[in-house]
Amino acid sequence: MMLARLTAKPEGKLAKQLCKVVLDHFDTQYSRELGEAWSAASDVLNTHGSLRTHIRHRFLKCIIENRDILTSPSCWQHAVLLNRFNYPFELEKDLHFKGYHTLFQGSLPYYPKSLKCYLSRIPHRIPSERHQIGNLKKYYLLNAASLLPVLALELRDGEKVLDLCAAPGGKSIALLQCACPGYLHCNEYDSLRLRWLRQTLESFIPEPLENVIKVSELDGREMGDAQPEKFDKVLVDAPCSNDRSWLFSSDSQKAACRISQRRKLPILQIELLRSAIKALRPGGLLVYSTCTLSKAENQDVISEILNSCSNIMPVNIEEMARTCSQDFAFVPTGQECGLLVIPEKGKAWGPIC
Repeated sequence: MMLARLTAKPEGKLAKQLCKVVLDHFDTQYSRELGEAWSAASDVLNTHGSLRTHIRHRFLKCIIENRDILTSPSCWQHAVLLNRFNYPFELEKDLHFKGYHTLFQGSLPYYPKSLKCYLSRIPHRIPSERHQIGNLKKYYLLNAASLLPVLALELRDGEKVLDLCAAPGGKSIALLQCACPGYLHCNEYDSLRLRWLRQTLESFIPEPLENVIKVSELDGREMGDAQPEKFDKVLVDAPCSNDRSWLFSSDSQKAACRISQRRKLPILQIELLRSAIKALRPGGLLVYSTCTLSKAENQDVISEILNSCSNIMPVNIEEMARTCSQDFAFVPTGQECGLLVIPEKGKAWGPIC
C-alpha cells in the first residue's frame, strides 16, 4: 500500500494443472527480485496504488502470497461481498453459523456501514450464483484484499467516479456498496471483457441506479484528454501479467507469448496512470492496482510517476496499515510510502478474483 500527496495541479478453473513455462519464468524472475521472499516465505500477488490530486494521491500496494499458496488453489480464501441492493439476510445468518467474520468493521476511519464483507478463518468457498436476467445476485466472491483500493477511494454520495479498466466489474460493484455516486463511468477497452462487465453490472445493480452508470469501450490512454478534470475519484485496475491466471493457463504457447510481451506492460500502465491523472479534478483521488508481483509493473511504475510528476508527494500510510492489522499482516515495501500485506493463518489473504 502506498500513499502520496499531489499539489494543486468457477471451481473447474481451480483444478487446472500448473503451467510449467510460467512457473519456471516466475521462479527465475521472482527469485532474483524477491529472493527468499519468493522461494521460501512470500510472493507478491496483488498490488494496489492510489493518487489524490490537490489534497492527496495514494499508492496502494497489496498482497504478498506465499509461493506454495499461489500454486495451491485449495488454500485460496474467497471473501463474500453482500449485495445491499438484494440483501441476503438468510445467507448472512448462515455465514455467521459457519464461522465467517466481517472484515474491516470499525477498523478504518472511512468504512461505510453499507459495505458488508465476510471471510472464513480457514480456506472455504461457497458456490457462485448463476446469472439470471431480471434477478439481482445476493453476493459476489472476491479476494478480500481487492477491497482495500476501493476503500482507499473514500467514495462519497454524489461524486463522479471513473473505473478506467473496469472488467470484470468486481471493484465497480464494491464501490456501489460504499456509496451512491452522482455518476459512475465504467470503461473497458477489451470487447470480450466488456460483455463480462455488462453482465456483472446487470446482475448486481437495480434499474434506478443504471441511470447514473455509463459503460464505454474506450482506450483508457485517451480518457484524460477526452474528459479532463471531470472525475472526483478514479480507479485504474490496470492490465497486467496476472500471476494467478497465468500460472494455471493450459496453453503453454499462449503463456510463452505472454511472457515475451510482459516487458511492454509497464509502458501501458504508466500511460494509463498519466491519462487517469488528467481525468481527475483538483483534489481528486486515484487508485492504481495490478494483480502481479512484478517489480517492473509495481514499484517501478510507481517510481516513474513519482519522479516525473513534481506535484506528487509521498504520504505516510502506516496508520491505515495499523488499523487493518486485525485482518491483514503488513510488511514494508522498501519505499517510504509503501506497505505490503503478507499471508498469515487466520487473516485475509489469497489470489485476487
